[in-house]
Amino acid sequence: MGISEEDRSFLRQCLGLAREALEAGDDPFGSVLVDGSGRVRYTDRNRVHTKRDVTWHPEFTIVVWAQTHLSPEERAASTVYTSGEHCQMCSTAHGYAGLGRIVFASSSGQYTQWLEELGVTGRRVRSIPIAEVVSGLTVDGPDDETAAEVRKLVMARHQGA
Repeated sequence: MGISEEDRSFLRQCLGLAREALEAGDDPFGSVLVDGSGRVRYTDRNRVHTKRDVTWHPEFTIVVWAQTHLSPEERAASTVYTSGEHCQMCSTAHGYAGLGRIVFASSSGQYTQWLEELGVTGRRVRSIPIAEVVSGLTVDGPDDETAAEVRKLVMARHQGA
């Protein structure tokens, strides 16, 4: 399908949420759920540190919200935009909930590479691309333009750590 300028506008919203997360002391990730008519239905940012909950990924909270507020048909017609490719926990939840397309600014491979460049070690969970976790899902990303912004946020988060 490819990433359109409309997609990039939603990815920029994700970047704004990622900046909020970083400013609050969380990892710089943000996500936006858009329904089939193009209306933003839910947004969230990473809150793993501020909530002290390792599952508080925005992609995961989108799944929780969508299951409560959208029909299966609405979930299937929706798109999740996110600053970073879903981890396997979030990918699995996305697949089980029957959500539709995913568009991400930066990939799990890029994130892993950036952490390696910074010398960040000790990650217990290996990153797995969405397509290896959920089959038959339309996935678009990474996006060079917005991935560069995510990289800056990741570098800012870990250079002072």
